Amino acid sequence: MSPVTAGVLQLLALIAALALAYRPLGDYMARVYSSEKHYKPEKWIYKAIGANPSAEMRWPAYVRGVLAFSAVSVLFLYALQRLQGSLPGSLGFVSIDPDQAFNTAASFVANTNWQSYAGEQAMGHVVQTGGLAVQNFVSAAVGMAVAVALVRGFARSRTGELGNFWSDLVRGTVRILLPISVIGALILVACGVIQNFAGIHEVGRFLGGTQQWNGGAVASQEVIKELGTNGGGYFNANSAHPFENPTPFSNLFEIFLILVIPFALTRTFGRMVGNLRQGYAILATMATIWLGFTALMMWTEFAHHGPAFDIAGGAMEGKETRFGVAGSSIFAVATTLTSTGAVNSFHSSYTGFGGGIAMLGMQLGEIAPGGVGSGLYGMLIMAIIAVFIAGLMVGRTPEYLGKKIGTRQIKLAACYILITPALVLCFTAAAMALPTPGNSMANPGAHGFSEILYAYTSGANNNGSAFAGLNADTQWFNSTIGIAMLLGRFLPIVFVLALAGSLAEQQPVPETAGTLRTDKPLYAGLLVGTIVIITGLTYFPALALGPLAEGLAS
Repeated sequence: MSPVTAGVLQLLALIAALALAYRPLGDYMARVYSSEKHYKPEKWIYKAIGANPSAEMRWPAYVRGVLAFSAVSVLFLYALQRLQGSLPGSLGFVSIDPDQAFNTAASFVANTNWQSYAGEQAMGHVVQTGGLAVQNFVSAAVGMAVAVALVRGFARSRTGELGNFWSDLVRGTVRILLPISVIGALILVACGVIQNFAGIHEVGRFLGGTQQWNGGAVASQEVIKELGTNGGGYFNANSAHPFENPTPFSNLFEIFLILVIPFALTRTFGRMVGNLRQGYAILATMATIWLGFTALMMWTEFAHHGPAFDIAGGAMEGKETRFGVAGSSIFAVATTLTSTGAVNSFHSSYTGFGGGIAMLGMQLGEIAPGGVGSGLYGMLIMAIIAVFIAGLMVGRTPEYLGKKIGTRQIKLAACYILITPALVLCFTAAAMALPTPGNSMANPGAHGFSEILYAYTSGANNNGSAFAGLNADTQWFNSTIGIAMLLGRFLPIVFVLALAGSLAEQQPVPETAGTLRTDKPLYAGLLVGTIVIITGLTYFPALALGPLAEGLAS
């Protein structure tokens, strides 16, 4: 069987698995967030934190809940890292430096999981399981809660109430993420992923010396790392490490975990707004972009440009032989079109165009299908923009799901789509203009520029993957990428919740013959075009200096 055929079969198997999970998972999540019942363990949590889960919140209160919880999480995770040297189970590792501790705390709370350190050489069991793994759950649950709040904004009328943040947070964690993670962790252990609390031990001799590895609760962290579109690896090699991702089956299963909730949330959206066809339209848009990017990535990485590629069957530099070009390409697209950032290969070693595809996937806003929650609310923002553009073309006040898109709504949507590019381009420009940050580049020219552009694109878009050539463990990059991650996560959330509040206050307008049908293929095509054009106009000059220049020169 040729590598290309094997890759196509892997993709078809993945699509089939996602299709089987789509309806039951999407409907289940809709029931979770619509239920008025609170389970006993959930009541214990509410009592412990002093929250009233039945109290409805308007959008300012919902924002305060998100920001307060996230701020406490940053402080807790920062303190845990700074105290690591005094904690049991530290494996002898010292406390983390202040700039790196800030970067890591911001990263995991923002659902980015950018790592400027080697996990097996820096973090002990307490920090890994009691700090990083916990944030993998709750940061994902925060994104889902915000998405559900926006959906309620479309579904409700004549009220500014969006639900209860604490209830949404706890339910997303306890009823959705935890059960799936338990089953997924058992599957990963069966595949060969390790799960223990072993210390550092020697595994053999290598060129006259010994190689050391430490164990860890890897399977339980790996599953939520992918399911929650987090991405931070227990080991520096991330999902390229055989302890995290040992077989082609585990590789395909991890890709499935990355994509299953973001795609299924479109069904949840359709169910909660009472129109499943609207969910299918969003799903079609996401799937079209995802399949297009996957096909382009596989084509660029399989293309033969010389004897080395012919012998290897494609661009194999930086890729694991147990996954090959196909398994690596599908994983790379899945992780950059979502806010995951996990890697099973080194994106810096991809062809010029391949690296550009991965970068562009993040620059779209990671909405195809995007992160858990963040992909759905990002796509709904783009849906509002597309409706507004259509309204301008026909001279009619734009409407989406019966809600008028007026001045306030379009301003909030515009702020949402502008904040992330502003962070990426401004920080990239500053890093290239100053003399010191450039010393961290491993390569000169266009590829070196791509390393820095990729780093800030990954940070501001809450992705977390790296080009693997940039030395980001410096005070400059730890601080600036940390700031980009926090602003790139929480400023858009403020705009989303403000938009949700304004929509919930409206009285739905009846559908007429002139209403734009947003559940039809024509609108899905308009939405795809809007996403590509907006991103292209924003990032094309920067991409032309980096991956496009490198690809055309090769």
